Order: sequence, then C-alpha cells, then structure tokens
Amino acid sequence: MTDLASVWSALGGDPALLARVSAVERPGVLPSRLPAREAARACVGACALAAAELGARRTGGGAPSVRVDDGAVATAFVSERHLLVGGRTPETFAPLSRFWRTADGWVRTHANYPHHRARLLAALGVPEDPKAVAAALAERSAREVEEAVYAAGGLAVALRTPGEWAAHEQGVRVGKRPLVERERLDAAPARVLAPVDRDPLLPAAGLRVLDLTRVIAGPVATRTLALLGADVLRVDAPGLPELADQHADTGFGKRSALLDLPADRKVFEELLATADVVVTGYRPGALDRFGLTPAALAGRRPGVVVAQLSAWGAYGPWGGRRGFDSLVQAATGIAVVEGGAPAGRPGALPAQALDHGTGYLLAAGVLRALGEQAQEGGSRVVRVALARTAGWLLEGTAPEPAGSSGGVAVGRWLAERDSALGRLRYALPPVTFEGGPRDWARPPGRWGADAARWV
Repeated sequence: MTDLASVWSALGGDPALLARVSAVERPGVLPSRLPAREAARACVGACALAAAELGARRTGGGAPSVRVDDGAVATAFVSERHLLVGGRTPETFAPLSRFWRTADGWVRTHANYPHHRARLLAALGVPEDPKAVAAALAERSAREVEEAVYAAGGLAVALRTPGEWAAHEQGVRVGKRPLVERERLDAAPARVLAPVDRDPLLPAAGLRVLDLTRVIAGPVATRTLALLGADVLRVDAPGLPELADQHADTGFGKRSALLDLPADRKVFEELLATADVVVTGYRPGALDRFGLTPAALAGRRPGVVVAQLSAWGAYGPWGGRRGFDSLVQAATGIAVVEGGAPAGRPGALPAQALDHGTGYLLAAGVLRALGEQAQEGGSRVVRVALARTAGWLLEGTAPEPAGSSGGVAVGRWLAERDSALGRLRYALPPVTFEGGPRDWARPPGRWGADAARWV
C-alpha cells in the first residue's frame, strides 16, 4: 500500500504517532495511472513525522503536529520545472535522453552528462546527431542496446513490462528487500543530542552531514536535512562534471566543496572525525576503495549514521550499474503502465517521483536512525533504492485517474530570493510541521565554491 502507515512501518516508527499527521488532499495534482500522488504524500509525510519525532526528543516535549498538503508536495516533486535562475528556465533533459524505437520495442537512454553522452555515441558508433542515433537503434534489439551501451559505460535500458521486471533476476532480488533497509552495525555508545529551541524547531540543528551524492534523490535528502538545521557539506570530485542548474535546484541550505579523495584524504578524514551522518549516492562499490563502506566509516567514526542510495540496489546482477529515475521507470514497467499498453508509446510519471520520493525516504531514515542512535547507541546504516521505490509504487491499489491537474495554483508554494547564482524562483520545501522551518536558511551557492571544512 502506498500510504503513510506502510512507509512509517518500514521506517520502524511508532504507529501511535500517525495520529499527529493530517493531509490536505488535492486529487487533481500529479495525475497518473499509478498512485503517484498518494505515494508522494506518504514519503513526505513520513519524513515530516520523523522530523517531528526527533524534534520532540530534543525538546523534551510532545511531537508537533504534521500537515501534508498535496499541492506543496506536487510542486516540490517537480521543483526543477519551477526553478528560474536569473529569469532563465533550466534545461532538464538533453536531446539524447529519451525513448527510442528499436527493432523489437523501445529503449530509454540517459545522456545529460557529457561523459555519458560520449559513451552512448561510442557504443552505437554514430556522431552526435539524433537522426543517426535513431537509425542505429532501429536496427538493433532493445536488450542488445542495453548491454552494449552499459558495457561501454553509458546508460540505456530496454523497456519492460511489470511482469518482465518481476521475473528478471534483479527485479526478484529488489522485490525481496524492505522499502527502507535499516541496520545497526556495532555497539558504539549513544551520543547525547543537545536540546534545541522551538523558534523555529530545527530537529537536526548542530548535526554535521557529509553529502557525497549527485543528481536528484541524494541531494533532495540532504537538502531536507539542511532545511531541518543540519550543517550539510556536499563534497564532489573536481574532475566529475556537474549540471549547474541541477545543483541550484537541490543545493538549498548546503555548502559545496571540491575534494580529491586520494590526494586530500587527510582533509576528508578530518571532516569524518566529527561528522554525524555520511550520505552516499554513487554507484554501489564505487567508493569502497576509499574506505567508505558503512563498516569502515563506523570503524573510524563510531556512532555515525551512514545513508546509502542506489538506483538498482547494491546486490544482484545490476547491483554495480549506474541508473537514473527515467531509466528505472523504463526497466521496472512503470513506463508501460503510464503509456497505457505494451504496444503503445511508453509513458512516464508526472514527476521524477522515484528520485524525489526516495530522497524523502532516505532523509526520514536518517532522522529516525539519529533518534535511535541517541537512545540505544550503535552505528547505523540506512539503504534505499529507486528500483525498490518503483516496486512499492507498482504495488499501489488506489490508482489516480490520469487527466487534468485541476488548475491548482502553485504560486503559494513558490518563493524568490537573491543568490550568488542570480535571482532565484524555487519551490518551497513540502516537509512542514508545527513550529518547524518554512524555508531554507540559505540559498544555493556556486558548485565547489566553499572550503572543505565545517562551520
């Protein structure tokens, strides 16, 4: 079920706290054949409730009431579409990131980043021309393209039905996992969380978060922790390209630094020494050689909460593959359902809901883990995967009728402010509770412009 109770249960939350949550339902928003609106509300509501619970622990009072508005949630789930940077509308998908006809069906590619685009073109042996790409793909089977492009380090997946994904070895492995995986790693002593003020109530105040994530889901999670008062430092490798507009959309409340892990290992270890949370969003295994497995991190920083995000899960034949929301929608059958029929053109959810929803699930898992650590001790790990969120959505039993958005005015959930990037229009955070923050304390800065140190 794509409801709040199921998500809260997956997070190990006390069911009695569900009475603290109320919702403003707006049936016209996020229209889709799958219950995207209900799923989005559940993810955000669980995150807000986890924040309220941690806030209560740190103030010594009762949990604040939580109110989830479908309008605010829907606006935030398409935040990249509402973003204006100096009056300019950002580009969200590159021309070669789309569905293509193949000899036997459809394939979805992702080529927003220059290196992924180059690898796609190299695998197909064609120049950067959509017509040439289309011609090359039309001559091959979808599964052949999938394997050839991935072998070249690019990104492409064949369109599958939900049944085909359920029978796929990766689908079977993912389907057996909980929506949010939670694990205690050791017997590290509990940390004392200092009391916090109620004006506003910032449940994560004073906590330090090392943000090793990219694209949308991970940055949405850490953007949410920043909203709640955490000192979030995003760290990127200097040679890895980033999309400036994407960084602007998900960079609110955070600082951004560049760090070459092999060369600047001492600096990273100094950051880790006082970090409370480490969030990773790279391909599973990619950071292991730097000693960034949960066990290794906990060994050097006992009591740390490690949060891991992946596209396909960190196991199974696809455990080491890269992935993005659009690719997961295609592989798991969501694109078939939203398109209406296997024989028709593939569709898509009305938002990158796997990214956004999984981001809020991850933030909620971190907040609950922080509270559990403060009470029971132990280093903790929280894991989520876009493919597992997709499976949960496909299990939904209350489909939303596709159609008009109902004309809901989104202006009340948008704001403007100046920044180092120029004048910004942006979506306000949907995670709200009584006495909590309504906006981020700081706008996004330029990518990599901050020093790699805690404030």
